[in-house]
Amino acid sequence: MRQQITIIGGGLAGSEAAFQLSRRGHDVRLVEMKPGKRTPAQHSDRLAELVCSNSFRSDNPENAVGLLHEELRRMGSLVLAAADEARVPAGDALAVDRERFSERITGTIEADARINRVHEEAVALPDGPSPCIVATGPLTSDALAQAIARATDGGNGLYFYDSIAPIVTAESIDMSIAFAQSRHGKGGGDDYLNLPLNEAEYRAFVQALREGEKVKPHEFEEPKYFEGCLPIEVMAERGEETLAYGPMKPVGLSDPRTGARPYAVVQLRREDVAGTSWNLVGFQTRLTWPEQRRIFRTLPGLANAEFLRLGQIHRNTFLNGPALFGPDISLAALPHVFFAGQIAGVEGYVESCALGFVVALAVDARVRGVPFVAPPPETALGALVGHVTGTAHPEGYDYQPTNITWGLFPPLPGRVRKHEKKARQVVRAREALTAWAAANEHAAAPPPAPAATPSVETRA
Repeated sequence: MRQQITIIGGGLAGSEAAFQLSRRGHDVRLVEMKPGKRTPAQHSDRLAELVCSNSFRSDNPENAVGLLHEELRRMGSLVLAAADEARVPAGDALAVDRERFSERITGTIEADARINRVHEEAVALPDGPSPCIVATGPLTSDALAQAIARATDGGNGLYFYDSIAPIVTAESIDMSIAFAQSRHGKGGGDDYLNLPLNEAEYRAFVQALREGEKVKPHEFEEPKYFEGCLPIEVMAERGEETLAYGPMKPVGLSDPRTGARPYAVVQLRREDVAGTSWNLVGFQTRLTWPEQRRIFRTLPGLANAEFLRLGQIHRNTFLNGPALFGPDISLAALPHVFFAGQIAGVEGYVESCALGFVVALAVDARVRGVPFVAPPPETALGALVGHVTGTAHPEGYDYQPTNITWGLFPPLPGRVRKHEKKARQVVRAREALTAWAAANEHAAAPPPAPAATPSVETRA
C-alpha cells in the first residue's frame, strides 16, 4: 500500500490533492515549476496563487457554488479553510486577501512531513504504476501539454480564452463620485464601491470599448471564450445594452446623492481587508494595456486611476473528459494518470479545489485496492464529477469547461414549486453527502501523525 504519489502542479487543485492524500497517510511528491519558471498569468512563487479574481463567488448554500463551499468545508478542505481565514468583506460572496490566502496554503504544505515539494518543470508524464495527478491548470507548459496530447491520441483537447480584470488603488478613486453599497443591501455597507453612469456616459463607454485596440490572437488560434467570463469588449459588441444587463447592471443599487438608480454602474470589489486596492468587477478584457488606461480612465471616478494590475487574456487548455476519462477521472489510455482542476474541464477556483479533493479520494482508493465511490450526483461534488466524466450529459453534448450550476444536478422528483426548488436541492444534497461520507470512512479522514522531516527539492 505504501508508495509515493506524484502531483504535477501546485495550484488550488494540486495543493488540495496533496493535503488530502497526506491526511490519509500517503507520501506525496508535489512538482511545481515555480520559481524557476512561470506561466504568463503568474506573478508569485507561492502555491495556490489566485491569478484572476479574488472572489470565490457566492457563499450562500442556495447558490450552487455556495453549496460546494459548504460541502468542501464539511470534508475538511484546505483551500476553504484558508479562504475563510483570509476572508475580506464582499457581501454574501467569499472574497479573500490573495496574499494571506496563498501564504496559508504554502505554509501548510511546506510544513507537512509527508509532502516533498520539488521545484522543477515536469516535461513528461511519469511511468506507472504509481499514481500521478496532473493539476497543471489552464496554462499547462508546452512540453507537458505535448506529452498529454500524445497520451490522448492526438489530444482530443480543446481550448478557450480567459481574461483577467484590472485592479486599481483606493487612493486613486474619486470618492466624491464613488458610493459604498452592496446590491439589495446584502453584506456590509462598504463591501463594494460603485461608480454611477448616466445614459450618455454609458453609451460613450460602450462605443470606446468597441473601438479600442485589442490584443490579437496568433494566426493558428481561434478565440473560443468561456461564456461565464467574457471579455467586457466582447459583451459590448453583442449589443448596446448587454453590459447594462450584465456586469454594469444597476439593479439593487441607488445613488445616495440622488436617491435614484443610476443608468449603469461600475462595481468595485475590495482586494484586501484594509480596502487599499479594488477590483473592477466583470471588467476582464483583451484590450491592449495603453487602451485600458485610456478607456477606463474615462469612467466617472477613475480619471486618475492608478492600476496595480491591468487586464490580460490567456489561452486555457482543457481535456475532453467524457471521451478520455474513466469514472475516477483517470485516463482510460493511461490508468495511473489522473487529472484535477481546470485542465480536467471545470471553471473557477472552488471547482478546481473540488476536483483536487475528489481525485485525491480516487487515488487513495486505487492505492488501497478498493473501489472508488464518487460523491452522489445529488451533491455539488458529485455533480462536478458527472460533468467531467460525462455521466451528467446527454449524448451529443457540446462539452466545455463550466462552473458548478444547478443544471448539472439531477432533477428533483415530482412536481416542485419554483420558489421551493433551491431549498429542496440543498436538503437533498446535504442528506446525500452525509450518507456517502458515513459509508466511505476515508472521505474525511483525520490528519495522520507526521512521518518524517519535510523536504523541498530544487532542480534546474
